Amino acid sequence: MSETVLVTGAAGFLGSNLCRALLDAGQAVRAVDNLSQSTMLNVEPLLADSRFRFAREDVRDEVAMRRQAEGASVIVHLAAFKIPRYGNALDTLLVNTHGTESMLKAAAGAKARLVFASTSDVYGKNPRLPFTETDDLYLGETSVKRWAYATSKIFDEHLCFAYQQERGVPVTILRLFGAYGPGQNRTWWGGPQSVFIDAALRGLEMDVHGDGQQTRSFTYVDDTVDGIVRAMLSARAVGEIFNIGNTRPVTIHALAEMVWRLAGTGEPKIRRVSYQAFGRYEDVRARVPEIGKAREVLGFEPRVDLEEGLRRTISWQRSVMAREGSLR
Repeated sequence: MSETVLVTGAAGFLGSNLCRALLDAGQAVRAVDNLSQSTMLNVEPLLADSRFRFAREDVRDEVAMRRQAEGASVIVHLAAFKIPRYGNALDTLLVNTHGTESMLKAAAGAKARLVFASTSDVYGKNPRLPFTETDDLYLGETSVKRWAYATSKIFDEHLCFAYQQERGVPVTILRLFGAYGPGQNRTWWGGPQSVFIDAALRGLEMDVHGDGQQTRSFTYVDDTVDGIVRAMLSARAVGEIFNIGNTRPVTIHALAEMVWRLAGTGEPKIRRVSYQAFGRYEDVRARVPEIGKAREVLGFEPRVDLEEGLRRTISWQRSVMAREGSLR
């Protein structure tokens, strides 16, 4: 039987891919997004489906979110502001914390389950690799605004568990690692691979922050969406935290070289950008998930390797840029 799933941040990269997968699986989808960091282009192909309903609303609007949640059995809360490398830490803190509490209140009123999208950034500067869900969370100084994102998500995780304990809202927390793929935001908001692909296709320099030896685990969007859907469907996932990500790390410098090999011509054009360009900024040296818990409980297994995922993403990004007339 078809159930109704409410997805926040639905017009964003991850949200639109999730909505498509849910519709393909026979679910009805209510999609919410204020379009501040996303575009209707991501969901326009879904609007013709009678099971898909889109509303341009802000997750912080508690009255609107209660209305949207009526009749939904599951809420997948993806809407968030990200690391304020270029942006405003206050927006990140307020949008993320107020938005999550608003959705928890909506879930309580609708007697719905809430799946919350957290982030690998909560592990911060913990030197222990790979990260397990029970590892301690190490953040930097509060005067360094890049930690605002991780701080907001840690607070949100506490809020989820508090609402589960005190308001009876079933929650599942997913710490997502480096999702990328077709539909991704093509600025730094979408991750380094987004801007590397854009630069390579234009024949421009790729900006690598710091020394480029920091490592990350990038997860193709289909794998990330699969993890989210598996968590939604699993009764054993209630009250649990799961790492959802690819376990094979790559340095940012190697990522830039790979993107250039797949999308550029000639020798790679790589420019180092000091972290001083962002004021007081700290980066993490390594970010790799341990996914044994997700494997055992959810049956989750990432399938798409980085090079294949980048090929698919480059093909999509090239087609978008060609339509825009922005290719060199």
